[in-house]
Amino acid sequence: MSFNRRSKNITEGVARAPNRSMYYALGYQADDFSKPMIGVANGHSTITPCNSGLQKLADAAVIGIKEAGGNPQIFGTPTISDGMAMGTEGMKYSLVSREVIADCVETCVGGQWMDGVLVVGGCDKNMPGGMMGMLRANVPALYVYGGTILPGKYKGQDLNIVSVFEAVGQFSAGKMAEEDFCEIERRAIPGSGSCGGMYTANTMSSSFEALGLSLPYSSTMANVEDEIVESVKRAAAILVEAVKKDIKPRDIVTKQAIENAVAVIMATGGSTNAVLHFLAIAHAAEVEWTIDDFERVRQRTPVLCDLKPSGKYLAIDLHHAGGIPQVMKVLLKAGLLHGDCLTITGKTVAENLADVPDAPRADQDVIRTIDKPMYEQGHLAILKGNLSPEGCVAKITGLKNPVITGPARVFDDEQSALAAIMANKIVAGDVMVLRYLGPKGGPGMPEMLAPTGALIGQGLGESVGLITDGRFSGGTWGMVVGHVAPEAYAGGNIALVKEGDSITIDAHKLLLELNVDASELDRRRAEWKRPAPRYTRGVLAKFAMNASSASQGAVLDKFEG
Repeated sequence: MSFNRRSKNITEGVARAPNRSMYYALGYQADDFSKPMIGVANGHSTITPCNSGLQKLADAAVIGIKEAGGNPQIFGTPTISDGMAMGTEGMKYSLVSREVIADCVETCVGGQWMDGVLVVGGCDKNMPGGMMGMLRANVPALYVYGGTILPGKYKGQDLNIVSVFEAVGQFSAGKMAEEDFCEIERRAIPGSGSCGGMYTANTMSSSFEALGLSLPYSSTMANVEDEIVESVKRAAAILVEAVKKDIKPRDIVTKQAIENAVAVIMATGGSTNAVLHFLAIAHAAEVEWTIDDFERVRQRTPVLCDLKPSGKYLAIDLHHAGGIPQVMKVLLKAGLLHGDCLTITGKTVAENLADVPDAPRADQDVIRTIDKPMYEQGHLAILKGNLSPEGCVAKITGLKNPVITGPARVFDDEQSALAAIMANKIVAGDVMVLRYLGPKGGPGMPEMLAPTGALIGQGLGESVGLITDGRFSGGTWGMVVGHVAPEAYAGGNIALVKEGDSITIDAHKLLLELNVDASELDRRRAEWKRPAPRYTRGVLAKFAMNASSASQGAVLDKFEG
């Protein structure tokens, strides 16, 4: 029996010969044309430690595919390191890379008429980009996460990338010695793997496991440990079997499956970026899902895990405590997951979790029981009001009181905002407004980890509000509100804020309000002029021209009419 789409769709006889000749040049034999052709989208690069350990996983995938009776076809995808680009002009390319990666996967799978695809990725945008490409192509597919990093160590403390950004604020405030600052910088990242807390990479990998398109336990493994290689070989065999059974991504990614993924994001205290990315993933899957659905799931889902950035532990600690399957089993027993959703293993969520204990082990405190959660409700609140009528995202974990009303401190770029923080010009009670940083205005929604990290380091994380039409790193916590929509460049009310205006952030009331009369806002709007685009050529200009609102995932193919 042949599973090869190319073989089945090429006319018999002479017309087939040129096509096959190209494969013979690659070492194929005649019987290979009856085997499934499986793409391996390899995100390996030496640009970032997140991706520097991926080649061994791509190699393991090739071995696993061959052993399972398939033909592996490797192609590359790019990556941008958020951690390295943070605070620079390069950060504008980060979200753009999500779309480029999705295009790479869709293009190669479609152009080479592959029967299936296994995507191997590490850094933040590798995950949603790969998933969007898998869903567009809609051939049997599986996501392999490159694995988390192990913690750095200094003076008995675990370190990670956010430790460095917060150390900047501590050092600038005179709260840290230069020697300690330099040692943290050198020791925070000890080797390969993605940033170690429940930041964006680990948030997305965990959600993909919950979604059903990665193997159980695979999302929290460390890149440098041996178990991840064996997991990839198993994944490759399962994918070949999925090709035979014709289990496609859109069979798996239903509205109920996305609800499962979002429930796990809430339970683990995941990144604000997950909101943006799952809006885009749902769009690629043609599943009806809106920003308000996140709030619906949040209100019924407790935070079960004590994970950084606002908690104590790292992803590898979660892995040792039982991983995402243990979190999912707790949610399933509480009636907070759809157990009948199909997964890439061919089993349902409930079947995959059948042997997982109903409650977390008593000898760990990374995962809480359902009756003693970290927080009764999820941490990613969707706020609305006259400053963001389409909605925005507030991350409210770790805050004693997620409410503030204060004077606006207005900045039209990240660099001037950071300079004000470092010069001690921002004080408790202020509400910083960072604008013209949205999908079109940035362009590319750069992340604001440098300003938020500096605020935390100076001890202002709970007493200073920060709102932006840009994004936040998964490592951010504090009184922060991102993805404000409509963005400033599109004429949203955030463009009309003036220095000293009163702004209210109230997560209890789900409110983001500019306390200025409507008539005054109308007057300001009549005077407002859209700035000239920052880029008029190349990939950033294309992104700025085509990106949808953040409230719709900042996707490039949401065409009206």
